[in-house]
Amino acid sequence: MRTRFVWIAAVLALLLLAFVMACSTKYSSSSNGLVVVPSRDSQVMQTFSLNLSNGHVAQINNTDGPPTPGLPSSLVLDPTGTVAFVLVTQNPTLPAGPGNITGIATFKVASDGKLTPIAGQTLNSENIYLNGPTNLPEAVPAVPVALTMDTAGKFLFVADSATVDSSSNQIPGAVSVFSIGSGGSLSEVAGSPFVLPVNGVDSAFPAPCLSTLSCSSASALAATPTVFPSQFAACSAVTPPATENLYVADSLSYVLLNYSVDVSAGTLILKAVSTTEAGVATGSVPSGVAVDPCDRFVYVANAGPGANSVSAYTICSAVTQTCQQADYSLHPATALPYPVGDLPGPIAVDAYGNFLYVVNTGSSTISGFRISSASGTLTPLSPATVATNSGPNSIAIRSDDTWLFVANINSANVSEYAITPASGALTPQSPFTTLNFPSGVGVK
Repeated sequence: MRTRFVWIAAVLALLLLAFVMACSTKYSSSSNGLVVVPSRDSQVMQTFSLNLSNGHVAQINNTDGPPTPGLPSSLVLDPTGTVAFVLVTQNPTLPAGPGNITGIATFKVASDGKLTPIAGQTLNSENIYLNGPTNLPEAVPAVPVALTMDTAGKFLFVADSATVDSSSNQIPGAVSVFSIGSGGSLSEVAGSPFVLPVNGVDSAFPAPCLSTLSCSSASALAATPTVFPSQFAACSAVTPPATENLYVADSLSYVLLNYSVDVSAGTLILKAVSTTEAGVATGSVPSGVAVDPCDRFVYVANAGPGANSVSAYTICSAVTQTCQQADYSLHPATALPYPVGDLPGPIAVDAYGNFLYVVNTGSSTISGFRISSASGTLTPLSPATVATNSGPNSIAIRSDDTWLFVANINSANVSEYAITPASGALTPQSPFTTLNFPSGVGVK
């Protein structure tokens, strides 16, 4: 009898050990990739180990944490992959406070792949004037919708959509800018938030919009690179620029705005197209922006009724051969936009500037294109689309151009694809399960 009990105990111990090993995946930053996913339902962060040889993804032992100080959405990792920045908005069902903010949550990525929270950063309100700057301002809370970082890891840029004041007047959107310090610390730069122009007028002290049609709303943004890919790209042997520009989509005015970035202070200066045009025209409701890593082209996803397209632009940069002056102005690369699936939004160029991928949130697909290195024009891949699961909302491509990930908010999982370097074709892998409502994805 005693022998039987010993045998049963041994079996139970082995089962427990197997369970623990299954739930706690060993991760090494030197030999594994890392996938980071926020959960909007649980308000926690999850991390997953990525086997670089076969793409297998396994959850690191952090199912129940760490928490986010608000409802998470957009996510970016710093260039070293050691700090994660997550856009959060205040949960209306919980009391406001340090654990429930609208702003940016910061997490340190440990060597074992787990995350440790760093103090969150609340977004400043936008000051408006009802009858001009002689009156006392009213602070209108920011409504952040998108987050991006420059390639040098110096600044975070947040797109703030249009909102309303206490009298239900519509207030234009803005861009909030944060300087990134050591350890992922954040400090908002002078002048932030930078208010989007309304009817071509740029003002630090906006008044309410006359109507929705004459207002502005930041929906997406992307910065020009100040660091070029070290190899395998057309610009790998080229010295990157010391200047930086930020392109911001205005989903109410249907334009793409061009801001020069002070690389020391992070302040923004609007580079209007003319005295009457604030930006270059896009399709209706621009909802995603991507800049190629060689500083040549910009692509905008247009999600408005009947649009469902991608607009392509050439950047007049030092790398571009077709422009007489490197002033970072934008010029359409083609007369007509490229058709894609329903409600395109998240959009990304691969790490070497060869392919463009567009997430169609309404049709749960990805549209893929090859980029012409000479003109920026697009050619659909074969096949032109691949399926995601339900509710795709974000996209991330690993910096070695091997794996692509899409978070599916309605499916509680992340779709994974292997990238064929020569053709850009996506080969679906088995999606991996997350907590409910994954609202973003990042990969290192």
